[in-house]
Amino acid sequence: MKDISDYSLFGHNTFGIDVRCSRFLEFGTVEEAQAVARELSSKPLPFLIIGGGSNLLLTQDFAGTVVHSAIKGISHEGNGILRCGSGEHWDDVVAYCVENNLYGAENLSLIPGDVGASAVQNIGAYGVEAKDLIESIEAVEIATAKVVTIDAGECRYAYRMSRFKEEWKDRYLITAVTYRLEAGRFEAKTEYGNINSELQRQGITNPTAGQLRQTVIDIRRQKLPDPEVEGNAGSFFMNPVVDRKKFDALASQYPGMPHYTLPDGREKIPAGWLIDRCGWKGRSLGKAGVHDKQALVLVNRGGATGSEIVALSDAIRKDVAEKFGIEIFPEVNILPTPKKD
Repeated sequence: MKDISDYSLFGHNTFGIDVRCSRFLEFGTVEEAQAVARELSSKPLPFLIIGGGSNLLLTQDFAGTVVHSAIKGISHEGNGILRCGSGEHWDDVVAYCVENNLYGAENLSLIPGDVGASAVQNIGAYGVEAKDLIESIEAVEIATAKVVTIDAGECRYAYRMSRFKEEWKDRYLITAVTYRLEAGRFEAKTEYGNINSELQRQGITNPTAGQLRQTVIDIRRQKLPDPEVEGNAGSFFMNPVVDRKKFDALASQYPGMPHYTLPDGREKIPAGWLIDRCGWKGRSLGKAGVHDKQALVLVNRGGATGSEIVALSDAIRKDVAEKFGIEIFPEVNILPTPKKD
């Protein structure tokens, strides 16, 4: 187990924000996770649980303990059941699935972050969400250091949301996630985004899982900047959902506005489209900017502080609200949490 004082978090957040924490604890086994839980519960000090830092914006030094999982391991237990250590990189899991004829995760290719975060955040892309695959979560309860197994049905998964982000926040250290994939029968999901058009451009009419995965990777690389080159956390905002009356009013004013109809009849509107129509694509405020190819992505132009990125986010949200009457919310976890007006 790692236990380091005055630790830099620069390498633990994809925005590349150079902040420090008072203490850094990293567990590599369930037993070490239990030891960390006992440590956290015995001292009334602030702590922060992080994964790969790909959905995190730090705005200042953290005067407390940062906890990270380094538990590895991918195990196919038969019948499409895959058990993965919480410290595994998510895209390595998707690659494993495709290589071993386990289907359903292809559309989630190249999403950054760790396995544990997939269960917290309910990651999603191109019409697929982690909740569609998660069977159960293994964790250590911080208050008792007991090992528990939580059924996915208990997590109340919704769009980029789970109980781990709400009433279960800071209650558990996730040690493993079990997924249920489709074994043996592959059905490509290509109707979302521009997957179909990209496949057509390649002359592919009946893609294999490997071809679909590569197509998703190609699309993401074309649209999203590499965090190693330009710090970012991928999609910064959640796509807003509006009722039919609101959508109809906007559609009459903005013909051709992209949208996705949800099962309950409401409409999901791409936040990137709204931001682009407000003229933000490619613009900057100080050292923080909006990516020139995808307005949904905020970037660190070099040396930006977390506060500069928050200021940019606030300016964008204000403009979208004024132009469209829609409030958009960050998907990224901002710490400390901004105070509400």
